[in-house]
Amino acid sequence: MASTHNPRILIVTPEITYLPHGMGNMANYLVAKAGGLADVSAALVSALFEAGADVHVALPHYRQMFNFNIGNLISDELRAYKAKLPDERIHLAEDRIFYYRSNVYNQHEEENPNLALAFQREVINNIIPRVQPNLIHCNDWMTGLIPALARRLKIPCLFTVHNIHSLKTTLAHIENSGIDAAEFWRSLYYQWMPHAYEESRDRNPVDFLISGIFAAHFINTVSPTFLNELTEGRFDFVDGALRHELANKLAAGCATGILNAPNPSYDPASDPDLPCRYGADDCVRGKLKAKRALQKQVGLARADGAPLFFWPSRLDPVQKGCQLLADILYTVVDRYRPAGLQIVFVANGSFQTHFHEIVRRHGLQARVAVCNFSESLSRLAYAASDFVLMPSRFEPCGLPQMISCKYGSLPVAHDTGGIHDTITPLDIERNTGNGFLFRDYDSRALSWGLDQAMAFFSQPVDVRARQIGRIMRDSAERFTHPVTARRYLQLYETMLDRPLIRNAE
Repeated sequence: MASTHNPRILIVTPEITYLPHGMGNMANYLVAKAGGLADVSAALVSALFEAGADVHVALPHYRQMFNFNIGNLISDELRAYKAKLPDERIHLAEDRIFYYRSNVYNQHEEENPNLALAFQREVINNIIPRVQPNLIHCNDWMTGLIPALARRLKIPCLFTVHNIHSLKTTLAHIENSGIDAAEFWRSLYYQWMPHAYEESRDRNPVDFLISGIFAAHFINTVSPTFLNELTEGRFDFVDGALRHELANKLAAGCATGILNAPNPSYDPASDPDLPCRYGADDCVRGKLKAKRALQKQVGLARADGAPLFFWPSRLDPVQKGCQLLADILYTVVDRYRPAGLQIVFVANGSFQTHFHEIVRRHGLQARVAVCNFSESLSRLAYAASDFVLMPSRFEPCGLPQMISCKYGSLPVAHDTGGIHDTITPLDIERNTGNGFLFRDYDSRALSWGLDQAMAFFSQPVDVRARQIGRIMRDSAERFTHPVTARRYLQLYETMLDRPLIRNAE
């Protein structure tokens, strides 16, 4: 183990958005993102590093995504390339399976276990012995075997559940990939109760995600309410074993929820994709210019006074509730025709064709725009919109409702998961709240939420401006990476039972 003044922390993650410049020569090139895990990993590593912690990070070596294409390099160039690799704080898991990838995960599920096993093999066999950490922080199913090894080595291990996706494979497959799981097989979680190593090796699948939860010393989800919802059995699609293990950790006082936060680039005062940057004090002017630009770009009717709703999430009927909006889309647009209500979708997904058909059938092209996802268009829509729609069936954390508040667009959202932890009902008289929540997961409840938003929109402009400015200021302080990182640092100190950063002697 490390014997320096500061405990040595190893963060194991398959994704990251950025790394501090001081961590290595090529730190600013190491970007591999599929979702919010990349952002929270980056925030945590940066906060630890800037505070002076002895922080290390383990990543797959995605050469192509990192723009390290060495396939045609000659020996001298190869030596120069290797000289630029990160220093001893950044540890890249080497395997050809990562080198030429363009995405973190594979759309073909059968390859993902091999990705996870190759990554964990390198972490278990090479990176952990080299780093000698005092604490290991693992993230999601891609790292689910590592907590079992950490328990055998008596290294405190935190396992973060970012979503409930998991994979299974056998001990035989794990060991054939180069991981000596016989050393910690009893700390893994199997499809059936294991009785003996040989009996389990070939026929009793290991669940990656539940193994991480089962073996870790402490676990967290990415919002407090989602943890409670999972353990209380709110969702019939959640594996019973997953729920049981989460409940065990919670009952033992070894589970908590820590909210993610948006990337700091989501800031209307500095966002380069906006036609006019703005803040809480001039939000009316800035949002009006953005609305005009968005209406022109997507072909909506030019109307400064039109209430504009934005759909920011993928069009997935399993989680995101897009079918609820499809059920009432024409009715809502027709009900608020005199007000000129407009809706913009900037999202891909299986349900996109349904909205195109509704728009075509009812001739709503001047009122409803259905656009493929684009980062720049999405940012413009956050600024241009008055409201954001999030009728999610479940939401482990959710970032759009936080981003929208930072841009002065108020959420109309189902009261679930991370939405519950970040959005409270707007109360103009008390000068509190930041959105409009509905409890029942159905289209009538969503319609009610839209009506609440429209009632707010009917208020005088100065009343709306005061509330929006207040919400923007509050969100800029609450929904930040430093706030998230502080919660993780506090948890590390609890697990280590000592301060993370000691004063220099």
